[in-house]
This record gives sequence, C-alpha cells and structure tokens, in this order.
Amino acid sequence: MGDLSLEVVLFLVLAALVAGFVDAVVGGGGLVQLPALLVGLPGASVVQIAATNKLASFCGTSISAATYARRIRPDPRTFLPLMLAAFVGSAGGALVASMLPRSAFDPIILVVLVLVGGYVWFKPSVGELTRLRFQGGRHVAVVALTGLTIGFYDGAIGPGTGSFFVFALVGLLGYSFLEASAKAKLANWATNLAALVVFVPQGAVIWDLALVMAAANVTGGYAGARLAMARGARFVRAFFLVVVSGFVVRLGGQLLGWW
Repeated sequence: MGDLSLEVVLFLVLAALVAGFVDAVVGGGGLVQLPALLVGLPGASVVQIAATNKLASFCGTSISAATYARRIRPDPRTFLPLMLAAFVGSAGGALVASMLPRSAFDPIILVVLVLVGGYVWFKPSVGELTRLRFQGGRHVAVVALTGLTIGFYDGAIGPGTGSFFVFALVGLLGYSFLEASAKAKLANWATNLAALVVFVPQGAVIWDLALVMAAANVTGGYAGARLAMARGARFVRAFFLVVVSGFVVRLGGQLLGWW
C-alpha cells in the first residue's frame, strides 16, 4: 500500500464503508467496492482486485451476518443448506473465474435486475410477510439450487450477489425482506469464504489495503444491519429498489459506453 497516495486510500476506505452498509441492508455492496478498486488500482491484476475485494467483503459480511443471526434467528433448515450449496457453487465459480469474461455477463445481469426491480415495484406486498411457497424436501431442494447457482455467480464474478440472494428468498421462496436479508448475509458469508479458500493460496490478496478496507466494511456492515432491523421489512424493500435502480443505471450506462 506504500505506493498508493493518501487520496486513493481514503477513496477506497470510503467505498468499503458504503459497500458494507449497502451489503448489510440489502446486498450488492460489491457493485460499490469492486469498481472503486478498479479505479484506485489500475495496475493491479484482475485476480488481485477480486481477492482484495473478497477479503474486505468477508470481514464486513461476518459482522452483519452475526448481527442478523443474533437478532432475527433465521431458520437453520433454510440457511444451512443455502450456505453449504452457496459455498460449493462459489468455490467452483472462483476456480473458473479466469475463463469467464465479465463482458458476457453484464447484459444478462442488467435484464435480470430490471425484471427483479419491476416485480418488486409492481407487487408492493411482496416481502412484507413470510409466506413460504414450498415445504419439506421441495423447500430444501429449491434452497440448495438457489445457493449453488448464485454462489457460482459470486465466485466467478460477484457484484450484486447479496441482492440476488435477497430477491430469490423473497420472490421464489416467500420470505419477508427482513428475514431474507438475514439468510442472504449468511449465504454471502459462505460464498466469500469459499472464494478466499481459492484466492489466498494463490497469493492474490493485497493484504495491507484489504485489512484497512475490511475495517471500514465491518463498520458499514454493522451500522447497516442494525438500521435494517430497526426499520423493518418496508425500509429494506425501499432500499432494495434504490440499490437495484442504481445497479441498472450503472450497468446500462457501461453497456451504452457512457462511462
């Protein structure tokens, strides 16, 4: 970190703080933190940026996941298979990350986000209360498939993972936004850990910068989790729509060459 200016370090720390807050409330902090690393570290390799981002996110997610788990007490029959499948999927995604061009995924992600945001906007009752759509073995199977699919995406690419977990748990499984956020944090913790299991042995983490950003991410994550629990499902829904809209604008602008 010695070759970085103070301005760049402060910029990355602020990005990590905001990312931790966003990630704790509704997920998707990677779409704040990862672009900041790309701007702040133009000479770093893709795997160094991805690994440094994962370490900072892992620390912040650990705090927000623990805060949610202590206050919300999510059902282990859902979050345990979700975490296990997400871990496996993320490890697989991280192993093949270098073979998957990011540009191929941006149009798909943009379409999914538009559909997700539109669905939540036009169905305001979605996510206010928990009304599970599946029971027993079918519930576990859908949870595991969700974890495996989104986990693979997180290991391979990453940004927006938390939001995808939240929406899948709300729109597909029938959880409230607040309960979905708690389970999404636990699953996202597992995906971050799995990616680090792959990245750390490669020596890809820029440790001094990652640890400073991790401290900021932890602070943001703790504040975001406490605020989400205090304000409830309606606040999380509103925040979700704001974040998804921001993602759509950013990805759409990128695809159209605006920045």
